[in-house]
Amino acid sequence: MRDVLRIAGAACVAGLLLAGASMQSAPGAAAGGQQAGVFRSGAKMVPIYATVTDPQGALVPNLTREDFEIFDNNVRQELVVFENQTQPITAIVMLDSSGSMTNSLKLVYAGAEQFIIRLLPQDKAQVGAFNDKVEFSGSFTSDRDELVAALKELDFGNPTRLYDAIDQSLDRLAAVEGRRVIVVLTDGDDNSSKVGQGDVLSRALADEVMIYGIGLESDYFDGMRRVRTNPDKVVRRLAEETGGGYYLLKATADLNSTFTRIAQELHSQYVLGFSPTVLDGKVHKLTVNVKRPGMKARARKSYVASSDAAPGRVK
Repeated sequence: MRDVLRIAGAACVAGLLLAGASMQSAPGAAAGGQQAGVFRSGAKMVPIYATVTDPQGALVPNLTREDFEIFDNNVRQELVVFENQTQPITAIVMLDSSGSMTNSLKLVYAGAEQFIIRLLPQDKAQVGAFNDKVEFSGSFTSDRDELVAALKELDFGNPTRLYDAIDQSLDRLAAVEGRRVIVVLTDGDDNSSKVGQGDVLSRALADEVMIYGIGLESDYFDGMRRVRTNPDKVVRRLAEETGGGYYLLKATADLNSTFTRIAQELHSQYVLGFSPTVLDGKVHKLTVNVKRPGMKARARKSYVASSDAAPGRVK
């Protein structure tokens, strides 16, 4: 298992610390048109990407560092990194193309296209699908037309190798610097993966990859009768633990707006960071609060407080 607390850009982190890292522009509006620097955990830095919503669920821009509180195992921490500029992302859009998705897949592809066309020029992505096998498009690219075309080349199959698909997506993102995201859609339970759910969750947390999940309830004919699908609940936990969002859909009509919302969130998140005071090699609970009434922050829920110990398996 990779070390959770490692530096993925020493110059970037150092610059943020020296400057106090307080950027006051609204999310999506980087000064001078430049993208803000991104970072991953170093021995003395824990990064947190936070989505903030109001009571109606709308995204909230223009907050300042004074609006946030961070707690490490219920102990308040000093916020030493704060940015609200748009952060470039590298994303994998992973779609369930098993037999139960036959009637919905064209609409799923159309929804995924809404995510792709909202990628920024600095963003990169791949698309993939899983059934009895896991497949990906070519290398990471910023070419949105290429990504949309790749959606139409994904194949159907029968079993659902959901956890294998997430695990192989983590493989592809392992060497990528900066913010990394997996957007996964499924309509059912995993039934043929070689990798277990606990291993996938542990690895996603260790690699600091944010996962967004879409669970789609749908009806299909299994050869004998009509069956109502039950989306895998592990995807919800993966999203909640890594700071992503989870959306349970009862109709394919909601796919376009859901993929659009995910793209908007990823380009509107705040970057927070603190220096941990206890490096004990254990999993620490993370809590992010917004002081303004009615506003909620969603972020990853834990990290491993060690610069050299491998994180334990999440159960």
